Amino acid sequence: MALISPRTKPAASQAPAATRSKLPGLAMAAAGVAVAWGVHRLVPAVPMLTAAVVLGIAAAHIPGVRDRIRGAGRPGLTLAGKRLMRVGIVLLGLKLSVGDVLGLGWATVAMVVAVVAATFFGTLWLGRRLGLRGDQPLLIATGYSICGASAIGAVSEVSGSDEEDVATSVALVTLCGTLAIAVLPLLHHPLGLDDAQFGRWVGAGVHDVGQVVATAQTAGPEALTDAVLVKLMRVALLAPLVAAVAVSVRKRRQAAPSDKRPALVPLFVLGFLAMVGVRTTGLVPGGVLDLAQHAQELLLAAALFGLGSAVHLPTLVRTGGRVAALGLCSWVVIAGASYGGVLLTT
Repeated sequence: MALISPRTKPAASQAPAATRSKLPGLAMAAAGVAVAWGVHRLVPAVPMLTAAVVLGIAAAHIPGVRDRIRGAGRPGLTLAGKRLMRVGIVLLGLKLSVGDVLGLGWATVAMVVAVVAATFFGTLWLGRRLGLRGDQPLLIATGYSICGASAIGAVSEVSGSDEEDVATSVALVTLCGTLAIAVLPLLHHPLGLDDAQFGRWVGAGVHDVGQVVATAQTAGPEALTDAVLVKLMRVALLAPLVAAVAVSVRKRRQAAPSDKRPALVPLFVLGFLAMVGVRTTGLVPGGVLDLAQHAQELLLAAALFGLGSAVHLPTLVRTGGRVAALGLCSWVVIAGASYGGVLLTT
């Protein structure tokens, strides 16, 4: 009878043990998604993704729950915040086709690119001047300029950002995007915007797709359609931004050849682009697209619950003044730049 080496026996049991260690956290994430879905159903103005982040933050600070979140649940919640985020970003590509982008017209495309560039580099510069820790300036700049928490998750994968920096950035961007749902509709008529212009302003200036929908729908179907198209144009810029960050990180690590360098274009970004190509063919049935959209929302909700659970409010409070100042200034920049861009292109 063959003898089992004492070295191989532990190795054979490592994978199941690692999997079991993640189950409690994944179960917590699933429960968080269920509650977030319930909140959205009861209050449709609150996007499910926003509710998921808030619930994650709350769970991490509730006595009796927080110990499980930080202990047995941490491996699974970290897995949700990273791996499920990647899959959700890939499925996000099915919302966008090349025809949608071209249908906006080159003037609108140029406006969106200019707004994204001004917001990204302005926020990055100001965040560094304010002395924010780690990758927070980069992550906040990404979230404000592209597509909120999804973009933060994508960039953090190639930058190797600290989980706490990611969580803090997600919390700030989610808070400001949620405030936009209440504030921007009040400015619709005082700013002299018609419904289509308001939709494009919302699409160019609000962070998360769900928040864009919740804000633009207050002005009717025409505003909602334009808002979603402009927003998806911003989403399309996620791939080149992630590739640029990956190039920057590789150059930074050239002095340390032993370090693992990120791929120039990460696999999940290639997946995102592939899904855009699939959507462009027009061969995907509407039922499949609807199913993919639901799956994408559930996966991103689980990921955002996981990221929210990593937020440590006492730490956030210590840097809260500077983080809040950066968030407010970035919000003014993107709102002002997108407003000016909409007036120039319509």
